[in-house]
Amino acid sequence: MCSLFHPEVPTPIEPIEPVQFQFPKIAGAEIAATIFRNRVGGDFYDSFRVGKERVLFGLLDVAGRAETNRLVLESAQKSFRTLGAELFAPFDINESDAMVQLCVQMNRSIMERAGGVHSCPGFIGCYHERLGTLCYTNAGHTPGLLRDESGVAELGSTGLPLGLFSHATCEAPTVGLEKGAALLLVSRGVVEGISKETDDSNAEDPEFGLERTKKFLHFDHSSNAESLCASILQQVGVFIGEPLVPDDMTALALLRRA
Repeated sequence: MCSLFHPEVPTPIEPIEPVQFQFPKIAGAEIAATIFRNRVGGDFYDSFRVGKERVLFGLLDVAGRAETNRLVLESAQKSFRTLGAELFAPFDINESDAMVQLCVQMNRSIMERAGGVHSCPGFIGCYHERLGTLCYTNAGHTPGLLRDESGVAELGSTGLPLGLFSHATCEAPTVGLEKGAALLLVSRGVVEGISKETDDSNAEDPEFGLERTKKFLHFDHSSNAESLCASILQQVGVFIGEPLVPDDMTALALLRRA
């Protein structure tokens, strides 16, 4: 095991912000999210039940600082919850079509609220608890990481970030989560965290990066979704070792148990 991902990791300089709302209970699985320290940018996460067998969740990164993008964040969350409930509530739906429609309408609502272009990368997923499947779209977001018996796979971009073009479209593929699988989403601030031990002017690999995140997930043995989120953010906190964080660092995890 690589020493960087040793399980005995020291606590970061400052605490991790606790989850601020109750995530839905999922039969045979669980979901959680955590943000490192205090929110300074536009990271936004949410999850709620949209039907008897489906749970919708999302991690968005709205451009700008928290004090200036509040209205856009509010609009994004309102669209996510209102449209998500409307599109995914029917029992017999085409999840891919519903996901595409959700992204199209969220994209337009973000642009309308911002009065123009306002970049908002996002990863939105719908987990079907009976089938153990995940329908998702990745709108220019950091790749989702799916760990199962075969290793760690990337769920890369399926479209442009929200908020850029009024008529932009995306794709919404579906993947299966086998028993014991884990999905980890991290914000841009995680992969772009700069090491305290290096100077980015001459260092070969100063950022925490996606590859370190994948290695962490591969070796991690967290017992639940919340501890998985906390563990990756602790790793980044130790890696950067700085008293100030220039951007939000957020993690969201979905674990399938049965």
